Amino acid sequence: MEKFRTIRAERVDGVLRITLNRPERRNALSPELQDELLDAVREAQYDTSIRVILIRGAGPSFCAGYDLGPDPSAPPRADYKMPETIEEDVALCMTFGEKWGRLWHSRIPVIAQVHGYCVAGGTDLALHCDMIIAADDARLGFPPVRSQGGPPTHMWVYHAGPQWTKRLLLTGDTISGKKAAEVGLVLESVPAEELDDHALALATRVSHIGHDLLAHNKRIVNLAVELMGRGTMQTLAAIHDTLGHNAPEAFEFNERLRTDGLRAAVAERDGKFA
Repeated sequence: MEKFRTIRAERVDGVLRITLNRPERRNALSPELQDELLDAVREAQYDTSIRVILIRGAGPSFCAGYDLGPDPSAPPRADYKMPETIEEDVALCMTFGEKWGRLWHSRIPVIAQVHGYCVAGGTDLALHCDMIIAADDARLGFPPVRSQGGPPTHMWVYHAGPQWTKRLLLTGDTISGKKAAEVGLVLESVPAEELDDHALALATRVSHIGHDLLAHNKRIVNLAVELMGRGTMQTLAAIHDTLGHNAPEAFEFNERLRTDGLRAAVAERDGKFA
């Protein structure tokens, strides 16, 4: 597992614990990190001695979203370019649903261990896991709905139901891990100092079940969610995110981003919500 640059992976008996390891960027999801995480998940699901995957973040936050800035230390990529047409934008947004769908469809269970901020793209990652354990004081939400579009994937309504999904996606507000557990967005929350032990204890408990039985019982639940339209919803989410990219507010935000930088643009956007 030492081949990875942006994650750490360690075995704890039947658990593979993966740590997002870009703490200086609040574990923002660079293309490299996304690829390495999904590579580790793909390898683990075919190792019958690994029964469950636990994903957490290094540093002060689980994940602050998709990385909007260049990483000069990352290897160059020839497979990505900024979209120039609406169709190219839709195609790009659909790749997020396809990527995180690999996490959702992993043969073995995946648990997210959330602390600090889990916002924007970080929620795309977490909500595609089978269970989420959060610190009481974690913050979860999707602030970019205020200026940039919507979630390019959409698992919110399957976890929190329509009213709380609207409450969060119509305001961009974040809620605590404790509140997220109350509304069903996460499975449960615990005090921050207990999070590591609690999440690992749950993962270890799951790992006592046989590999194939876990795969069978995860699959049937996932198929029930597919009957609710999950797969189609990911395509619709990509299309509606693209529509959001073309809203007047998105053009205004992007202009401020170009002229004054990300921090100033976000501060102006979020100031009225303080």
